[in-house]
Amino acid sequence: MNWITNAVLPKIKALVSANDVPDNLWIKCKSCGQMIFHREFEQANNCCSTCGNHAPLPPEARFAMTFDKGVFETVALKPIEDDPLKFRDTRRYADRLKDTRTKTGINDAIAVAHGTIGDQKVVMAAFDFRFMGGSMGRMVGNGIIAAAEAAVEHGAALITVPSTGGARMQEGVLSLMQLPRTILAVEKVRNAGLPHIVLLAHPTTGGVTASFAMLGDLQIAEPGAIIGFAGRRVIEETVREKLPEDFQTAEYLQDHGMVDSVVPRAEQPEFLGRVLGFLMGQRKATRAA
Repeated sequence: MNWITNAVLPKIKALVSANDVPDNLWIKCKSCGQMIFHREFEQANNCCSTCGNHAPLPPEARFAMTFDKGVFETVALKPIEDDPLKFRDTRRYADRLKDTRTKTGINDAIAVAHGTIGDQKVVMAAFDFRFMGGSMGRMVGNGIIAAAEAAVEHGAALITVPSTGGARMQEGVLSLMQLPRTILAVEKVRNAGLPHIVLLAHPTTGGVTASFAMLGDLQIAEPGAIIGFAGRRVIEETVREKLPEDFQTAEYLQDHGMVDSVVPRAEQPEFLGRVLGFLMGQRKATRAA
């Protein structure tokens, strides 16, 4: 029996075991804890079918979901010097960038693409939260500027989709300079008579909220997204009051007039197409007049 138990059974188990099955076939919802099959999760655009939680969505997936028939062209962003300040905290910033790029397979926290939504020309700049929490450094600032310039060049609407923890501390004052740079960029779109729509994804905080992210002609948000400048704890300690449980959520901001509409991902392509048809149609009528 020892020979069968110790030698034969392990070989049989090795043959029939599912050792070759990946360990990431199931995804646990961070909101309700429900286990979701990864293909169902991706088909639902990273939304939980049980509680409706909207998890971060990579720019490529967002572009494919939003643009007509999933057709779009990416806008190449010029490379820049990675670490002009030679910043170091517990690690060198250059090493953090290298490791994050290896892990995520992307160059920085933003991607830009152009295509059509509802047959209307659109340039979209979407943040990627996988890259250092979507923090805004010089490359992200350059991405917003490139998107704004492309929108003006093509006579297209600009849609920005922030999902970020704020400015990138490792770039110091250079990251803070992106606040006025991005504001000036979206102002060029407005001066050209083109609409700027902001789609606030979870989370949108810090310096991004304090710049272009609150300057849309239309402010929409995803359900449950946390949107604000300072964190809840900091605010409570400053005002010395207990804040409402839903404070800083997209729904709370809509109730208080800072967000125009809360739109689930499944409804966003149709919603944006309808709004763009109205805004771009108004622009054509104004120009004709």
